[in-house]
Amino acid sequence: MRIWRSVVGKVWGTILILVSVVLLFLTMLLLQFFENYHRTQVEEQMDLIAEKVAQIISEDPHSLKAQAVASQIVDVYKAKAVIISDNEPNWISPSSQHLPKISPNRLQNDPVLSKVLTKGEKVRVSDFIVGHSSEHFVIVGDPIRYSDGNTGAVYVYQSLEAIKKTTAGAKKIIYMSAGIAIILTTIFAFFMSTRITAPLRSMREAAQQLAKGKFNTKVPILTNDEIGELGIAFNQMARQLKTNLTALKQEKEQLAGILSSMADGVMTFDKRGQLLITNPPAERFLMSWHYDQGEATEAKNPIFLKKVPLPIRELFAKVVNGEKKQVTELTVQGRTWVIVITPLYDDQSVIRGAVAVLRDMTEERHLDELRKGFIANVSHELRTPIALLQGYSEAIVDDVAGTEEDKKEIAKIIYDESLRMGRLVNELLDLARLETGHFQLNKTNVEIGDFFKRVVGKFLGPAREEGVTLKLEGPKNGSDVVWMDPDRIEQVLTNLIDNALRHTEAGGAVTVHVNDTKERLEVSVADTGSGIAKEDLPFVFERFYKGDKARTRGKAGTGLGLAIAKNIVEAHQGEIMVQSIVGQGTTFSFYIPRNNKSQKQS
Repeated sequence: MRIWRSVVGKVWGTILILVSVVLLFLTMLLLQFFENYHRTQVEEQMDLIAEKVAQIISEDPHSLKAQAVASQIVDVYKAKAVIISDNEPNWISPSSQHLPKISPNRLQNDPVLSKVLTKGEKVRVSDFIVGHSSEHFVIVGDPIRYSDGNTGAVYVYQSLEAIKKTTAGAKKIIYMSAGIAIILTTIFAFFMSTRITAPLRSMREAAQQLAKGKFNTKVPILTNDEIGELGIAFNQMARQLKTNLTALKQEKEQLAGILSSMADGVMTFDKRGQLLITNPPAERFLMSWHYDQGEATEAKNPIFLKKVPLPIRELFAKVVNGEKKQVTELTVQGRTWVIVITPLYDDQSVIRGAVAVLRDMTEERHLDELRKGFIANVSHELRTPIALLQGYSEAIVDDVAGTEEDKKEIAKIIYDESLRMGRLVNELLDLARLETGHFQLNKTNVEIGDFFKRVVGKFLGPAREEGVTLKLEGPKNGSDVVWMDPDRIEQVLTNLIDNALRHTEAGGAVTVHVNDTKERLEVSVADTGSGIAKEDLPFVFERFYKGDKARTRGKAGTGLGLAIAKNIVEAHQGEIMVQSIVGQGTTFSFYIPRNNKSQKQS
């Protein structure tokens, strides 16, 4: 049954049915034609025989010779004759054919055949039955006019069995011809349908290959007719489809690359609010949101990440209903996100969805807070020395100091505070240059043994005054040379040692340890002072950050030294770190590469 569902079977069956119907009608028409033709021929033949016999008998009705000639003529055509006359006895031809005799009375009493005698008309009966026989005859009657004025009739009849035999033979020939024609038509139709549909099958296979993504598939062009033109159009369509899909793929990859490389998160929604596309920052936001909502297990499930947070769903509803951009701000896991949702429209200007852009504003907010804090800290740090300068200056102007010693003490305070202000301003300038990249290191080869002895030696006197033990451990080989800026590294060490001495009580110790490896120079400054609180450790290298929140004078510094030290070490391609335990002490460590040629200055 499968072949009848194919194009070959349908074309083949159509041609076969059409030819069969035509042959059927043609066979029926031919059979009818041959049957009528043979019957007509016999009737015409019987007419001629009847006329001939009538002519012969009319010339000499009593002659036996005429009767014999008439009998011979009738026998030749396998017929039988009956002659009926008014004044003559009836005559029936002595035919050797096995034809039944028809009595003259039967002919005279027949309403049609009797017209020959009564009216002198020619008659013809094509389906005459004799007696109880089932055999049919053709009988023709022709009037006879004798020379003496009398009349009569000659009836010639012949059996239709001969016609039936002839027709049966013709039927066999026609049936055989029709069968042969159907067989040949079947073969020809199958061959023709196969040839016609072969390109269509090739196109079907090519279309299946195209559906699988094999766009290099081509249909062979074998003809120049409509099927050939269809094949050419199919190949052109395949090439165009490949070009379009390649362009779409490239555009998709380009869009995916852009979305993946974006720092901002991107989400796209359909008109029902279902999440369609996200990029890595947006996925991190969703994970943080679900984790923040106590859904730590589900937050790692990719399917669960399709769940849109409630604030975003509410904002999406406002966008769809109001058809305008909406903005909100969310705080998730300590990070601040600004979310902007904009509607998307189709070709008919109907909203088909929306796109959300998520920007992590944590750093911007932090920088804004740092800026505000910087202004407040600078103002705070300058307010105290300015107030002291103003107060003691007014004391001098108002001649409050009565003795020279009081005046010297006031002048000493004014001088110290002015130095403090100058140091603060210089540190601010240094920090600004370091952070903006306008700072240049003056590197040179430095023997680390003499360098560290000199730097630590500066603080031996102040350490003794404070009752603190200061010692230097290392380096193992003091003649080793390191490529660095000695002034800036000395500035780092000065800041770290000074901080250690100021935060170590009398009886404590400060140790400077130097370790010179093959790859880098490692330095640590450890004290046994009060230590730094655990929550303050991540912020000690920020500007103006102090462990004592009140930022009082005395042992407190400007809060810029460690920030400057960090920038100097990083400018040497190094790293600085801190470890501390409250009540046990603090250790600041840093390292710099021993010989970084890329940083060498001319």
